[in-house]
Amino acid sequence: MAAKRLRYLPQYLAISPFFVLFAIFGVYPVLYSLYLAFQKWDGIGPMQFVGLKNFEFLVTDADFWNSVGNTFIIWIMSTVPMTVLALLIAVGLNSSIRFRGLYRVAYFAPNVTSIVAMAIVFTSVFSNQFGILNALLRGIGLDPVSWLTDPWGIKVAISVMIIWRWVGYNAIIFLAGLQAIPGEVYEAARIDGATAVQTFFRVTLPLLRPVLLFSVVMSAINGLQIFTEAQVLVGQRGGPQDAGMTMVLYFYNQAFTESDFGYGAAIAWGIFVLVVLFAIINWRVIQRPERAEVQ
Repeated sequence: MAAKRLRYLPQYLAISPFFVLFAIFGVYPVLYSLYLAFQKWDGIGPMQFVGLKNFEFLVTDADFWNSVGNTFIIWIMSTVPMTVLALLIAVGLNSSIRFRGLYRVAYFAPNVTSIVAMAIVFTSVFSNQFGILNALLRGIGLDPVSWLTDPWGIKVAISVMIIWRWVGYNAIIFLAGLQAIPGEVYEAARIDGATAVQTFFRVTLPLLRPVLLFSVVMSAINGLQIFTEAQVLVGQRGGPQDAGMTMVLYFYNQAFTESDFGYGAAIAWGIFVLVVLFAIINWRVIQRPERAEVQ
């Protein structure tokens, strides 16, 4: 038995660097953050064990729940239009249009662009006094909007930036799903006299459900971890009335600004639980109906 294991030793050694690095930079920080959540520590002095006090305060922390509400509102305002736009773009790219490869690259480019650099660009777009968007509003005779000082204006600005960043990524995923649908299915629908709209809603969307499920679940996971957009657009304090204070931004402030690493670790685990629960809810809502019946 030992000789058989030694025979595969070169293969084990070949893949071991990944697992070693994952254990050091992945598993260990997660376990250490759980240990830290039961401590009171400013990052310099000795740790003080406080038990569940950090989690008890987290449950009653009004600022934390305000950040949770802001995050969910921004997620809804960005995910719904982003999914619709991505689906429409995917349908367009799947049709017989010229330069489809160029369009695919152009739509995917925002996802690989520096988010900090683009947040600075969006700051100039949504600037209250000198922003491009308010200049356009003035040009058509409308009053300017205080995008970066009004609570709802802040949420809209952050949501638009998220849509801009992720719509192309989801469009490419939807395009892959559309191309995996057999052409015979559409041919049968045309023979049965189905219109283009009927074919889309009764053939394309049902067959695209697994891809939609993946997109929505990933959007939920990413959307509940919004950080850079809010920090660069409105500052790490979340702007007026904390309208841009997201969960991860609140965690960052408590841990690295207030130097309360124990409570920051508790917030991180609270975010983890919320993300998992929300992803499960999305999975149950959008999963295949027949699968739900079997279960």
